[in-house]
Amino acid sequence: MENNAADMYIPAFYAGRSIFITGATGFIGKALVEKLLRSCPDIIEIFILIRTKKGLSVNDRLKKMLDNKLFDKLRSEKPSSFDKIIPITGDVLAENLGLLASDREILIDRVSIIFHIAASVRFDEGLKEAVFNNTRSTRDICILAQKMKKLIVLLHVSSTYTQTDKPVVDEILYPSEFDWKKMIKIAESIDEHVLEILTAKTLGTIPNTYTFTKKLAEQVISDYSRSLPCVLIRPSIVVSTSFEPIVGWIDNFNGPVGMLVGGGKGILRVLWCDPNIVSDFMPVDATIKALIIATWKRGIKTENKTIDVYNCSGNGIKPLNLQNIVHSGIDIIKDIPLENLIWNPKTTITKNFYIYYISVLLLHIFPAIFLDGVLKLFGVRPILLRLQRKVYVSNSALSYFLLNQWKFVNAKLLNILDDLSADNKKEFGYPFQTIDVLQFFKDGIIGAKIYLLNESMNLEASKRHYKR
Repeated sequence: MENNAADMYIPAFYAGRSIFITGATGFIGKALVEKLLRSCPDIIEIFILIRTKKGLSVNDRLKKMLDNKLFDKLRSEKPSSFDKIIPITGDVLAENLGLLASDREILIDRVSIIFHIAASVRFDEGLKEAVFNNTRSTRDICILAQKMKKLIVLLHVSSTYTQTDKPVVDEILYPSEFDWKKMIKIAESIDEHVLEILTAKTLGTIPNTYTFTKKLAEQVISDYSRSLPCVLIRPSIVVSTSFEPIVGWIDNFNGPVGMLVGGGKGILRVLWCDPNIVSDFMPVDATIKALIIATWKRGIKTENKTIDVYNCSGNGIKPLNLQNIVHSGIDIIKDIPLENLIWNPKTTITKNFYIYYISVLLLHIFPAIFLDGVLKLFGVRPILLRLQRKVYVSNSALSYFLLNQWKFVNAKLLNILDDLSADNKKEFGYPFQTIDVLQFFKDGIIGAKIYLLNESMNLEASKRHYKR
């Protein structure tokens, strides 16, 4: 392969390479594997780190992942490309990623690009687990990367929300007041109970263990970038696909789509947030393109020991505040009702905690207790109170992000997108300026209906139920 072609054409850059991805079974990871196989067909192989889980072997989990509808297009166009995926047993929670010595050697010999995506995104995770999942795993990836003879890029996926203490977040590395080495030592040596007591003091103004440990991971990458070719990308809130490979695909209830589904089912009737906040969302297909382009840009650079930092954010390109999103969502649900509604869809927004708390009791908890009682009479397992408890916990965990506003500068990201040649734009361009936000959320709700709730798009019955 001529260097020149690789410098110019993204698929040529990835051709003949072996890639290692952590977090490949997650939301961003799945979409990245799919896009690489579909748009860079000459990749040799993709190693993905998978842990065994609840009696499922690594191969079972890989098969389950590839059964996802996200891969349907690839299945019909290039079914043989699935043979390029090689599962590697490991776990980011374990030291040294839980790798076997033989697998380690294979990765060291063959891999030239690493995408480190794996992270625990639970906001309420204990500090010990969060440090292992998000900070120590990043250190262990860097140690592994240093041994790789062919490595040309290590891309680390961070989050714009690692810098919540700044109203404007720029595309630069920020110095940290914490020492990641000490924090890993503390997590390894201090008993979990004691660590829990210390958590609040350790976090200070940082809202949760997720943002804290991801912030530490940025520091790890910053330190190792002196000897490794690194890229650091901070996506904002990653949501359903806008265009490809299928419109509206999503595999989790996090973020605004989950909020709209909760409202649309009549479960979420009151939301604690500032109605005027413009939250920053990134469609997952746009995020994936940014990862692939940023890696290529770093890989064709000749000077070493530099780090590229990008904020993968919308930065208010098409701003919609939370009030508008919720209202539009309710309108969309009228046209495309969800099945088995519990209540007429309507979500009240308040930023006053006391009003919120009283409303939760009146609109969520008491009705749930009553309806659970009715279900019990009919011999059906009561579920509503448990569900409402979950809704309350998740709204409380998210409240910090729904009551505060940040500006995430994304000039570098837009630059690399604008710079693409016409050839590269075909597969990797993204039409930020022309995206229709309302249509996007409509597609997201339809996507949630099909891919998350497994509901039918035959709307007769659900429309009748909605009217009732």
